[in-house]
Amino acid sequence: MTIEVDTVPTLSQRAVRAEARRSRRNESEAQKRLSSRTATIVAIVIALVWTIPTFGLFVTSFRPGAASATTGWWTVFTDPEFTLGNYSAALTSGGTALTLGESFLNSLAISIPATIIPIALAALAAYAFAWIPFKGRGFLFVAVFALQILPLQMALVPLLSLFSRGLTIGGVNIFPGFALRGVEHSFATVWIAHVMFALPLAIFLLHNFIREIPNELIEAARMDGAGHGQIFFRMILPLAMPAIASFAIFQFLWVWNDLLVATIFAPSSSLPLTQTLNSLSGSWGNKWYLQSAGAFISIIVPLIVFFALQRFFVRGLLAGATKG
Repeated sequence: MTIEVDTVPTLSQRAVRAEARRSRRNESEAQKRLSSRTATIVAIVIALVWTIPTFGLFVTSFRPGAASATTGWWTVFTDPEFTLGNYSAALTSGGTALTLGESFLNSLAISIPATIIPIALAALAAYAFAWIPFKGRGFLFVAVFALQILPLQMALVPLLSLFSRGLTIGGVNIFPGFALRGVEHSFATVWIAHVMFALPLAIFLLHNFIREIPNELIEAARMDGAGHGQIFFRMILPLAMPAIASFAIFQFLWVWNDLLVATIFAPSSSLPLTQTLNSLSGSWGNKWYLQSAGAFISIIVPLIVFFALQRFFVRGLLAGATKG
């Protein structure tokens, strides 16, 4: 009598755990080598100098508009006067057709898919370039890397024409377009634009990380009968999580703080936070205290994302700093 047990290949599991332990050991060694008292003091001084303008903006966001217009923020130490009215007014007002609160939700709807989609596509492409031999692999990778040289501004007009008119080849409309002026509450054009601009860098960074995974791990998994799907989802993704998290932080911050792409491709009903924040101070800039409050509202989500992924971010920066 035989008993069949469906388990994950044990050899691959041991190899993955060994590689994770080696990564943590290298991270600890790199932290010891890169940390020193002088570097710490210099970093603290730079952080303090960098924080002073931000602190002034933070104080201004709580000061009444009349006080902000007549005195500097540093006078709060001798004549403290605070109000929460700036934040409530900033959330319920805006220079565009949308309020800051509505634009905040639009920014979430734009940033989350525009971060997840390029990471998913880039991870698959990076694995293919790194571990799947196929004809023309080197040429295609160089071509993808070369796309980073193309300035973002050069692609805006062709993309806008493509999204509005569509793409016709041989009399066949293979891409019908989105008819931007007639689309309401549509984020598809902004998603596609951000994904296209993010893919070259994402593929390049993830490829470099995935390529450094020891060949013994991949060979062990193949000897245990694992296919490309099992190798990718059970080995590559867990090991590449620091690099993925690092790029996710950069991509999310870029999309969240973007003004150019959203201004060109987003319909008026789908404008993000940056567009509303840009016009919050009024036509003559006389309500800039509202803009300071809106600025701190806008950084809540990026701070949450950064601190949530900080552990992976540090590991991603230190990965490969030492050889174990």
